[in-house]
Amino acid sequence: MVTHTQGTVILEAVITKTGTIDPARLRVISGHPLLTPAAVEAVQQWRYRPTTLNGQTLEILTTITVNFSLN
Repeated sequence: MVTHTQGTVILEAVITKTGTIDPARLRVISGHPLLTPAAVEAVQQWRYRPTTLNGQTLEILTTITVNFSLN
């Protein structure tokens, strides 16, 4: 089913020490209910460069914005 829905999904996530998203600590803050599953699935596949402070790798709590638009 095609709905032609567009909008923004905002997620809160923890980026682990290895640069992956911790699925147990990924939650939807806001967004259209038809878009949130796709945003969560996409973000879980993303990889980040791990954050370091004074040579130590850290977990980071962050907000991620995923935009869906029709072109």
